[in-house]
Amino acid sequence: MTDQTPVCRRLVGRTAVITGAGSGIGLATARRLASEGANVVCADIDDTAGKAAAEEVGGLFVKVDVTDPEQVEALFKTAFDTYGSVDVAFNNAGISPPDDDSILTTGLDAWKRVQEVNLTSVFLCCKAALPYMRRQGKGSIINTASFVAVMGAATSQISYTASKGGVLAMSRELGVQFAREGIRVNALCPGPVNTPLLKELFAKDPERAARRLVHVPVGRFAEPEEMAAAVAFLASDDSSFVNAAEFLVDGGIAGAYVTPV
Repeated sequence: MTDQTPVCRRLVGRTAVITGAGSGIGLATARRLASEGANVVCADIDDTAGKAAAEEVGGLFVKVDVTDPEQVEALFKTAFDTYGSVDVAFNNAGISPPDDDSILTTGLDAWKRVQEVNLTSVFLCCKAALPYMRRQGKGSIINTASFVAVMGAATSQISYTASKGGVLAMSRELGVQFAREGIRVNALCPGPVNTPLLKELFAKDPERAARRLVHVPVGRFAEPEEMAAAVAFLASDDSSFVNAAEFLVDGGIAGAYVTPV
């Protein structure tokens, strides 16, 4: 992808809260939503990265541990107090640590840590965002799941996979529950993306990277900007009838049996 300049400004005056905004998909999305006119609240546990993201997009940085209920509530309150609304919640923060591997070797501590950051945090963010959106009678929540929520892999990261399956199921349920209140909840399901997280994982194990890449029909990993474009669509009124969906942006992985050579 070379040119990600939006052709329209669909989010003018709306407030978007993005967790994990300091890098990867979160940072690309902060840039994209800001370019479409949104007031962007950049939430991250990393002071340096989060502040840099907010400064770049002319937004607001809030340091937050997404596993802490009080900090998450304060995040959305700050967004509302600053800009007067909470229109978009992109609950994106997540981890994929090396000690989360096969079920045969993954310890309980690693399991719990990934569940807390990847799944419980999405529960907390949805819980905190929904009251604002219900009062407004509108809102769009986008939760980062993964293509692994709909597929299995022999190269397992068991807690990550389970957490993303939970995000997908929770998003579907919330989308159905709050649909008649003008609130949409969708699960973004990215394929492998060229983010610092993935690069670090695969740089340590090129064989593992090659084993995954062969399954991508388009023959490459996604760029963060491609995920950001999907989030911008789901955040905007262009997706007004898209709700409770597993929104796959995976280069065709989930539809593939044999890929091109």
